[in-house]
Amino acid sequence: MQENKIVILLVEDNKDFARLVEIYLKKFEKDKFIIIWRENGTAALQEAESNKEIDIVLMDYFLPGMNGLEITKAMQEKHINLPIIFLTVNKDFELALEVLRYKVDDYLVKEEITSPVLPKTIIEILEKQKLKNQLMDLEVKQKRVEVLQNIVAQVLKNISEPLQTISEQVQQLNSINDNEEVKPYLKIINDNFQRVITKFEKIKNLKQDKTITYIKGIKMIDLTE
Repeated sequence: MQENKIVILLVEDNKDFARLVEIYLKKFEKDKFIIIWRENGTAALQEAESNKEIDIVLMDYFLPGMNGLEITKAMQEKHINLPIIFLTVNKDFELALEVLRYKVDDYLVKEEITSPVLPKTIIEILEKQKLKNQLMDLEVKQKRVEVLQNIVAQVLKNISEPLQTISEQVQQLNSINDNEEVKPYLKIINDNFQRVITKFEKIKNLKQDKTITYIKGIKMIDLTE
């Protein structure tokens, strides 16, 4: 969605009605709605596939060639995940069932375009979509954290004994070696060993999926906290 703008793909074969929709949406809030009008399913699919700025599809159900549900199915097959509102001549129970089946967000009677119902419905659907996307994003991030923690747990399980052995040997070397030239190197070994252990512990206790840019745009997990 553009900042403070809502880009609508209007699929309607009646030019006069399409113009009427645009007039009433602009009347509701002059600069909020940007209308892209297409007369049929083929043109609408091409536009939806190529134009990434579209926020929502407003579509006449009865269209020449493909009807609204057929266009919706084609969009879903192409993985074009835009919210859709149907415009119909009247409320129909069978159409309501089809709308639920294809997960169309809403359908309105064409007479309602001259009332605040249309713009308010558009805004409400987009707000719900935004919230849904945020929740999905949080869920994906949480899953990534869980997978990472499971991997680390398995790694630690397999290397815990070797790590313990290394720790004991480093401590033993520190206790028996009085050579001042060797001590700095032993300190480096010990510091790096502790650093590895600390990183593993931080990943194991990671609470959120947070990344930072490393070098050349490469992302890495933020373990600074």
